[in-house]
Amino acid sequence: MALARGWKVLAVTSVGVYLVSLDVTVVNIAFPSIAHDFSSTSRNALSWILSGYNIAFAAALLTAGRLADRFGRRRVFYTGITVFSVASMACGLAPNAALLIGARVVQALGGALVIPASLALVLPEFPPNRRSAAIGISGAVGGVAAATGPSLGSLLVQTVSWRAVFFINVPLIVAAQLFGRRILVESKDPNARGNPDVIGAIMATAAIGFLAFAIVEEVPAALVVTAVLLPLFLLRCARQPDPVLDLSLLKQRYFATANLASFLFAVGFFAFLFVNVQYLVGVWHYATIGAGLAMTPGPLFAAAASGPAGRLADRYGHRVVIVPGTLMFAAALLILAARMGPTPQYWTVLFPASILTGVGVGFSISTLGSAANAFLPPTRFAMGSAFNATCRQVGAALGIAIAVALLGTPGRPDAAAAFDRTWIVLASTSLAAGTVMLLFYRRPVTAGHEAVVLPV
Repeated sequence: MALARGWKVLAVTSVGVYLVSLDVTVVNIAFPSIAHDFSSTSRNALSWILSGYNIAFAAALLTAGRLADRFGRRRVFYTGITVFSVASMACGLAPNAALLIGARVVQALGGALVIPASLALVLPEFPPNRRSAAIGISGAVGGVAAATGPSLGSLLVQTVSWRAVFFINVPLIVAAQLFGRRILVESKDPNARGNPDVIGAIMATAAIGFLAFAIVEEVPAALVVTAVLLPLFLLRCARQPDPVLDLSLLKQRYFATANLASFLFAVGFFAFLFVNVQYLVGVWHYATIGAGLAMTPGPLFAAAASGPAGRLADRYGHRVVIVPGTLMFAAALLILAARMGPTPQYWTVLFPASILTGVGVGFSISTLGSAANAFLPPTRFAMGSAFNATCRQVGAALGIAIAVALLGTPGRPDAAAAFDRTWIVLASTSLAAGTVMLLFYRRPVTAGHEAVVLPV
């Protein structure tokens, strides 16, 4: 009976994980339509609809984890999905780009509250020998969200408008709230004391924001601000009794290596999703719904591959799975750079490459999360998983910013060459992730904790 209750808790919290993960990819397919409606705003500025979400989400995760521990996981989960719901409505109603970007940032803050609280609500409901399975399902939910994002988003954009991709969140959240109030039980960390380090969180947010701003808008001064803020943030973490980030975690070789690789792979993966939508719509002139359907096979293969990848990693080690995964993803992007042309070649070029990217992603992203968090002490599991999610989201934000900068203005004479260059750059980030894992990742000798798979 207790285990059956655990699956109900997992079902409720998975709604939040699904929607937060969905909004990372579903807006990619809506971006061309948004850009058309807000044509007076530059595409670089509009890219903050995507980057602003990723930056705010990444910057708030660590603080959100501390809030959940201190004030209650159920309370923070409900606060998060409520904020996410209200912000989604504001996105759908936004009359201009500035308000849309602002609402997306608020939406991301709500999403950041959801992810660590949902994990903390699920884990106590399962015995230790079943937790990996439960978290693996949560990870699969993230994969399904990525898979359904392009097709669901394209259907909504084509039949209603881009605004519908935001309104669709509201009824699902209302259902989760109504059902969850009878299922979710409040819990706190009895050892948590005091408030989170708000100043440290603000410093981290500002450092990441200025870095992405420097890439998107090509403002060198913003890089200088980042170079000042980041060391100050690390210094504050070192001196605070309850910091946003426990720097001692970074001294653990497996933790630092896997999170660096997670960051590098996320740069290529999330930018790849954005770039391919732009190519399908802008070069092959696919309708929005056609582009969404064309993008669906890759994430589906990723979701299917993530389960077997986790089992292989448990048996043979994380590097044995992750390194081939990063190689497959990079190879697929190089194939696109070499063979994609102005004439549509879906079944002969894009579809086979999508299968390869899907399997590569399935072998890489969830397994990188497991490699980073499998051997953490229980007292640092929440902070460690939040940090890994932060690395992925920072990578996503920077990857999209880099892609926007490389692609430049749509319709320019060398547009095809710009796409080729972008695919090559993104392939190099995947190869870098694999190289880091191959050369530097070592599991600790005294590992005593179960490997887990985290949401994508």
